[in-house]
Amino acid sequence: MSAHANTGTVLDRILESRRGEVEHRKKILPETALKYGVKAASPVRDFVGALSRPGINVVAELKPASPSRGVLREPFEPTALAQSFETAGAAALSVLTETEFFRGSLKNLRDARKSVQLPVLRKDFIFDSWQVWESRANDADSFLLIVAVLSEAQLKELLALGRELGMEPLVEVHTREELDRALAAGARIVGVNNRNLKTLEVHSETSFELIDHIPEECIAVSESGIDTPGELARLRAAGFDAFLIGTRLMVSSDPAAALAELFGATPQRE
Repeated sequence: MSAHANTGTVLDRILESRRGEVEHRKKILPETALKYGVKAASPVRDFVGALSRPGINVVAELKPASPSRGVLREPFEPTALAQSFETAGAAALSVLTETEFFRGSLKNLRDARKSVQLPVLRKDFIFDSWQVWESRANDADSFLLIVAVLSEAQLKELLALGRELGMEPLVEVHTREELDRALAAGARIVGVNNRNLKTLEVHSETSFELIDHIPEECIAVSESGIDTPGELARLRAAGFDAFLIGTRLMVSSDPAAALAELFGATPQRE
């Protein structure tokens, strides 16, 4: 079982919804069938390498909506967004696949990925090995693990399965205690989420408080609340290797231009 206790927060409601949906889908599509799908999936792209390159490595996030702000972008065109982010210099993409609160889908992930050469992270609430097989069967190159909703055993199991399938997960933390748990489980990509998932409040100082406790051998990713080139520069100077940026891009009339602005108006990759 999860280490997470139900306290009536938005996170609890999301998890309750996801657990019900996963149980339903497992009955329709058994893990055995997913394993056949994995054999037919496209080769895994190098998410670790993308986040380790010189320069500013931005994981540009595609999400139609969020619990804190409602609908972010309508119409939502994953193919066009993915291509524009690749052109603007994103190192990788993150695609929301949670359906109820973020209005995402696995189809959005597949459509985005097949239109670019970038590695793609599946952003969702993953707590079951079935979801990891589902991620790879749908061509995801990595997936999110949120320490706050997983037990130590679950975290280790899902990390191991991801590596077995060639996908190194992004392990997300929000506190020092969660960071210690992530490191104890062997996380190699550590994401510090500046958004408190229980209150949805954003505090950018969370990244600065935790960066010194992330070992050099880990890839450090700052997530949420990055809105200006100055904030990006501060985080990079503090030691972060990559930056996951979503809302700032989704609410812009020109998401690619917004990404280029964060880079200093100069695309980072050819």
